[in-house]
Amino acid sequence: MKGGETKAQAKSTDDRLKTRGKKAGKKAAKDPNKPKRPPSAFFVFLEGFRKEFNAAHPDNKSVGAVGKAAGAKWKSMTDEDKAPYVAKAETKKTEYTKTMQKYNMKLANGTSTAGDDDSDKSKSEVNEGASEEEEDDD
Repeated sequence: MKGGETKAQAKSTDDRLKTRGKKAGKKAAKDPNKPKRPPSAFFVFLEGFRKEFNAAHPDNKSVGAVGKAAGAKWKSMTDEDKAPYVAKAETKKTEYTKTMQKYNMKLANGTSTAGDDDSDKSKSEVNEGASEEEEDDD
C-alpha cells in the first residue's frame, strides 16, 4: 500500500472520503406558502436596469455582464439617486412584515399549510373508518 498503510487503514480512509461532504440529517422541507423575503434597494434598481441594459445590448447573453454593469452604476449613484429605490424597498419590506405576521398567526393557530392533513391516514382509510362506525350504529 502507499506510504506503508495496511489494507484496513486504506479502506477506512476510503470510507471516510466517500462520506465526506454529505449531510448527516435531512433538511426540513420548505413551506411553499411562506412569503418570499423582500428585495433590497439594489434588487429593486436591478429590475429596471436589466430591462434597459437588455434593450441597449440585445446581443448580450451574459448574466454576469448585466450584474457587473448594474453594480458599477449603483456604486456611482448618489444617495439622492438611490432614494426612490430605497423607498420602494422599504414599502416592500413593510408589506412583507405584515404578510409574515399573518403567516405566523396562521401557523400559531394551527391552520394547515401546504395541504397538510394533520393525520397519517390516507383519505380512503378515513372513509373506511367512518363507514364502519355507521355500521356499528345499526
